[in-house]
Amino acid sequence: MVARALARDGYVVFAHDPSVADWARAAWGVGCEILGGDGERRHGGTWFVGVDALPNARDGSIAGVPLAGEWLQHVSVPPTWHAAQLSVVFRGYPRQDPAESDAAHRFRRNRDAAHVDGLLPEGPQKRRHLREPHGFIVGLPLNDVAVSPLVVWKGSHLMMRAAFQRAYEGLDPSDWGDLDVTEVYQTVRRDVFETCERVPLIAKPGQAILIDRHLLHGVAPWDPAIAGDMRMVAYFRPQIAVQDWL
Repeated sequence: MVARALARDGYVVFAHDPSVADWARAAWGVGCEILGGDGERRHGGTWFVGVDALPNARDGSIAGVPLAGEWLQHVSVPPTWHAAQLSVVFRGYPRQDPAESDAAHRFRRNRDAAHVDGLLPEGPQKRRHLREPHGFIVGLPLNDVAVSPLVVWKGSHLMMRAAFQRAYEGLDPSDWGDLDVTEVYQTVRRDVFETCERVPLIAKPGQAILIDRHLLHGVAPWDPAIAGDMRMVAYFRPQIAVQDWL
């Protein structure tokens, strides 16, 4: 059932699991300590980026609590886990940074800064190149994320994957990162907005959100009607060999 939903929709939100809740509780405590430091915040102080910020062990455990849950049965578990991203959104997200263009801010506000992970913007023109081929993405909520949830475009992974298969056809995988795929990416993203359902993924500690690596996703603006001052999610995105990305 999980495999079928992943193949069809590109995402699964798992039910509450006490072992996942234990990990989230431990990570929440560590995350709150990290926020007391000097980590970089963007968008007018409303987003703590937190890449590689969570000091989990190589086996994924945090503060001695093991990484666990049904979701692990549906992924290729890496030999070692990287330090998880600690993504924290604060009330008012997104505010506009001084260096951020009006167009970029509108896209973040109106289109949730929708993106496919691993296609990094490079140079002054923000040209997209495949630099970080991920195997999967899993989000583990550390508190209630209803206020500014992860959003996905249902089934968009199929459109994205087909577009990149065409773009990289005939190229050696070692050369994929050199190919500028900006136009391909932007064109299929516009098609996704027109044809795929936008779905906010509401989840709480003890749940896990597993998404396909090609799924278009983003973060919804802060909903001022919902109580709260911040929402915190830990993300794992293990990298794989580039030839396995498609």
